[in-house]
Amino acid sequence: MRALRILLILVVIFGGLFVIADRVAVNFAEGEVADKLKASENLDTTPDVSIKGFPFLTQVVGGALDDVQVGIPDYEADTGTNGKTIRIDDLEANMKGVEFSGDYSSATASTATGTASVTYDELLKAAKAEPTQVAPGVTANIVGLSDGGNGKIKVAVEATVFGTKLPKPVDVLSTVTAKGDTVRVHADNLPSFGGVELAENRVRAITDFEQKIEGLPGGIQLDKVQAAKSGVEITVKGSNVKLAG
Repeated sequence: MRALRILLILVVIFGGLFVIADRVAVNFAEGEVADKLKASENLDTTPDVSIKGFPFLTQVVGGALDDVQVGIPDYEADTGTNGKTIRIDDLEANMKGVEFSGDYSSATASTATGTASVTYDELLKAAKAEPTQVAPGVTANIVGLSDGGNGKIKVAVEATVFGTKLPKPVDVLSTVTAKGDTVRVHADNLPSFGGVELAENRVRAITDFEQKIEGLPGGIQLDKVQAAKSGVEITVKGSNVKLAG
């Protein structure tokens, strides 16, 4: 009995030491991957990297991590227009099957899914802000975006008719979709301004617009978009996504 008690005590002690060593190793690896990702993506702040699964050390021996979660609070994505960028907020990506080099200088996930958001103020930059003629004596421009409910965007259009600005913007409910790397906003119904008859293509030149979002971290891409309370919610996906290297 005494020998059994000693054996159990040793098992507990070595088990505790293994857990401590495993947690120290995973913390070190998370820091290394975060630093490499910050450098490779030229981020202003260090991203949050969390390696899931226990034990970590057995995953290291196998040369691949089952599940790695990456969080980037803000990211400046390319728009494909004269070096302009658009800010992506709260990018959260879940990486599966992450293979890495021994010094963590490179790490690639077989698949990745995630979420992010773009505020309405940020997306508004893609719309025509300057008044544009839509008919003789009628100019209009978008002055605001907000949640229209039921997955729609409310587009506020300001108009001036024969020199008189309408007392308040006209609200247009619009649908937001993603096609490839582009977010598109399309009016469900066309507005009228002061009873003036307008050609559809001239009105849509104001109400409808799109915004490219390119160069997301590691090569992940847009999947779906949906209007929400404070902005457009985005889902992303990718394969062979590079966390570093």
